[in-house]
Amino acid sequence: MKTVLVSRIAERLTGEPRLLARRAKAERRRVASGAPHLVEYFHQAGDPYSHLAAQVLPEFAKRFDIELKVHLVGPPPDWAAPERERLESYSRRDAERLAQKAGLSFKDPGAQPGTTQQHAAEAELAATIADGTFAAKAPRIGEAFWSGRLPPSAETSPTALTAAGDARREALGHYLGATFYYGGEWYWGIDRLHYLEARLTDLAARKSQVPDAPIFAPPAVPSGTGSPAARELHYYLSFRSPYTYIAAARAKALADAYGADLKLRFVLPMVMRGLPVPRMKSSYITLDTAREARRLGVPFGRIADPVGRPVERGYSLLPWAREQGRGFEYCEAFLTHVWSRGVDAGSDKGMKRIVEAAGLDWPTARDLVGNDDWRAEAEANRAEMMDLGIWGVPSFRVGQVSTWGQDRLWLIEDELKQPQS
Repeated sequence: MKTVLVSRIAERLTGEPRLLARRAKAERRRVASGAPHLVEYFHQAGDPYSHLAAQVLPEFAKRFDIELKVHLVGPPPDWAAPERERLESYSRRDAERLAQKAGLSFKDPGAQPGTTQQHAAEAELAATIADGTFAAKAPRIGEAFWSGRLPPSAETSPTALTAAGDARREALGHYLGATFYYGGEWYWGIDRLHYLEARLTDLAARKSQVPDAPIFAPPAVPSGTGSPAARELHYYLSFRSPYTYIAAARAKALADAYGADLKLRFVLPMVMRGLPVPRMKSSYITLDTAREARRLGVPFGRIADPVGRPVERGYSLLPWAREQGRGFEYCEAFLTHVWSRGVDAGSDKGMKRIVEAAGLDWPTARDLVGNDDWRAEAEANRAEMMDLGIWGVPSFRVGQVSTWGQDRLWLIEDELKQPQS
């Protein structure tokens, strides 16, 4: 009964009716106060995603009748970046590939710029915030910073300004740079900016005679019919990851389109590996998944969080399901039932529904559920993922190309398109 109640509450909290009601309330308040459309942007000097966001700010400001307020922020707190060096390294690598896809500029220098460069960038950025030229000058400052050409600054690092930015960001409920905040909602980086553009357009804030297309539209996957590749697509997944759920069907479609063998590489969830996932982070992830699911047409929101024993029970049957030739069907059934149907995978009743939905035999599964034979494989998958410089899911690998995130499947498709040597 408790699972049903909690899942119904989650469905309401993540549903579109509540979202639209909150937006309408925010707009009524804005109109009543006579305030402009205020978009707050949080920029982190040492964050490559912030450098990409800064490059689209002039075009964004040109397209919409908004007031843009820029905050300078420091790096995310330790709880949000438990693998900080890996995060920095991966972010640079990912941002370079994203820049190429989006027609922007960023080259991974192979290491984070030093403290002197960091202070110089922050000082110059602080000056542009003070004189209102941030949107015009931040891309040039970022380019000099990341290329190692930014001269040292005689100004002290603007610690008070970044502290104020950090405090404002935390008060509004986020922890990353390259983030936009408008009317109660967050939009991270150029990947989610199209949602903000659409919202402002609905509010008649888009200026006339500007392009209708988003500045960066999410790439479709798969984008073509593909051709036989006879390669392996490794899919690192977690049953406790909502992003894993909304990526599953697309990962399978991508593998099918290119004749690739989809390898299911399950790992324990972060929180079950001792990595913190505080409420602020989990809340953003859930709401972001909800809007991505709506865009993709994937049911989501009636959640029965499978953390702990339900995940372990789920994994205990995956090797067997794979042996029956129903590995993907089982994964998809488990994810669908816990993330969109509120089914308790910690109960036999719930597992029976999942197993039978996957086309498998429940009496056989009932005798296998709860075994520990899967643990060595999960650990091997985790170790390989970490060796790739990745520690979260969903992640993907084809050959030597690996990436993290359900919104990076286009990168895997690009690799599948490449002729094999």
